[in-house]
Amino acid sequence: MTNPVLEGLAESKVSAVHLEMRDAYQPSDPEFIAWQQGKRLDPAAERSSWWRPFLDVVAETTARGLVMRRARVVSEPVTDYIRYEYDVTFPNVRAGEQVRWLPRRKAADIALPGTDLWLFDGSSVLFTYFSGVGEVVDREWRTEPAVVELVQSAFETVWERAIPHEEYRLH
Repeated sequence: MTNPVLEGLAESKVSAVHLEMRDAYQPSDPEFIAWQQGKRLDPAAERSSWWRPFLDVVAETTARGLVMRRARVVSEPVTDYIRYEYDVTFPNVRAGEQVRWLPRRKAADIALPGTDLWLFDGSSVLFTYFSGVGEVVDREWRTEPAVVELVQSAFETVWERAIPHEEYRLH
């Protein structure tokens, strides 16, 4: 089975943006469970101890000039899962991805799509649908101009208001 995110990144020429809006994802993720049990990534440790295969993709993608941006809309106080995501984001930033955080209360007046998504080159959207507990249920590609325009506008508004990863502090 192919990974549609990896396909989108491979085919993109200019940009890839990722909008995340859930407060919890995949509670059965072994890395999240290990984090709950005290495992932490050490930025000063040997890179191989925290580098993940997806980070190779990020590094290769950004090295060829593609701009990768991720914005996370989060409730405050944050959930344990968001604390975990925050703790494991530094490798993404080191690999070249730009990451920002937007407290949900600052997004109340933004017309947001109903689910998380990737937008590739401002022309195709990959929506990801989740179960109530955060497991991926399905993905869907959309290219209709009205859908792309909504997603682009929503993401750019979130991005403009969001706080860069290096400056955001968990609440």
